[in-house]
Amino acid sequence: MRKLGFAVLSVVLIASFASAQPPAEIDADNEDVRTLVSRLDLEQFKQTLKGLTQFGDRRQGTKRNRDAIDWIEARLKEVGCTTTARIDYVYDPEPRTGGRRSPGPLNPSDPTPTGGRIGRNGSGPGGSSIFGYRARTGVNTDPMAQPDEALRELNREPATNGPRQEVYCTKVGSSHPEEMYIIGAHMDGHGWGEAANDDGSGTALVLELARVLNAPDVVTERSIRFALWNNEETGLNGARAYVEQRRELQGIEEPAGSGSYPEPRWLGMIQHDMMLFDHGAPRADGTVSRDQRPEADVNIEFQSTSELMAEGRALAFLLKAANDAYATDYPATVGPHMTNTDSTPFMNIVPAVSLRENERGAHIGGGWDPHWHQPTDRFSTFSDDDFRLGLNAGQTTLAGVALLAGAKISP
Repeated sequence: MRKLGFAVLSVVLIASFASAQPPAEIDADNEDVRTLVSRLDLEQFKQTLKGLTQFGDRRQGTKRNRDAIDWIEARLKEVGCTTTARIDYVYDPEPRTGGRRSPGPLNPSDPTPTGGRIGRNGSGPGGSSIFGYRARTGVNTDPMAQPDEALRELNREPATNGPRQEVYCTKVGSSHPEEMYIIGAHMDGHGWGEAANDDGSGTALVLELARVLNAPDVVTERSIRFALWNNEETGLNGARAYVEQRRELQGIEEPAGSGSYPEPRWLGMIQHDMMLFDHGAPRADGTVSRDQRPEADVNIEFQSTSELMAEGRALAFLLKAANDAYATDYPATVGPHMTNTDSTPFMNIVPAVSLRENERGAHIGGGWDPHWHQPTDRFSTFSDDDFRLGLNAGQTTLAGVALLAGAKISP
């Protein structure tokens, strides 16, 4: 396959969507893209994530959540993404009746750290499993499971229904401001920890991508939007509100003749949702290794049941090719199960994918991350190997979007 530079890659991607084939090989020797990727820094990524964890688990409907939104907007402006705006919506669901009970908090006396039974291929007490050993998962709702008194107090305010906000900013394209790629992550969490991985890691990556792409010497032909969704943990409500409010505004020049497009036409949506922890499957006793596994990878998922399945698949494989060419430490894999993530409301409208530490159903749902929704989801839990996995996910998206949006570094 011939290699293609950023100037024509968007045309190739669109053509590949129509033909349901993965896109042609990307340009692996684009010096502007390589320079942009080199501007992602491990210590800077960690610093951004650490700053976000000052707000605890950032549970929606609380002051700590609202304070985190203010901090995110200030951070976006600080790194040069000054065209910020907010989405307003109301979260006021009907009271829940029935439904599945959470398995509850971690129990120190339970030999299975995730609080549930385990099994392997039908031979164990947990029943049938095609994924090897598994451990049950759930949301911690017990404040006393958090041993840090200061963090416990920070997270104590309960959520209340009512008005909500989420923030985004836009890098305006130089020659095609009417078209854009959306890069997203959700900033809310729960579980009485710091929501450092879920989804502080994705939020920090989006902020770091905004920093790199909004540098004074960077120009992109197409627009790029950096969106930090709220209310993901309650059912993707923030992303759904954005789609409901903004989809019909796509590509409309406002005011007419101004060259300004408040909602450029969506070309692709890339979500980042838990980026740090790939330590392998649970052992027979339900525990998970403390070390990042050598074969750790970045999972890029499209949804096989989407109306735009072929287009989402093409975008996923393009990002994998970008990882092959520009990521420094961890490879990427592509899978067809993009579920329970903020790219879902977009997937029948625009090609949409989600980057994750593990495959959503088989891995995360099978207990591969014992810190998911738990008090242990804290910055101090993770190692530099974990943070480096997240940074490689950022390299993957940065390289792919830089090529698609036609990013150049001006002299």
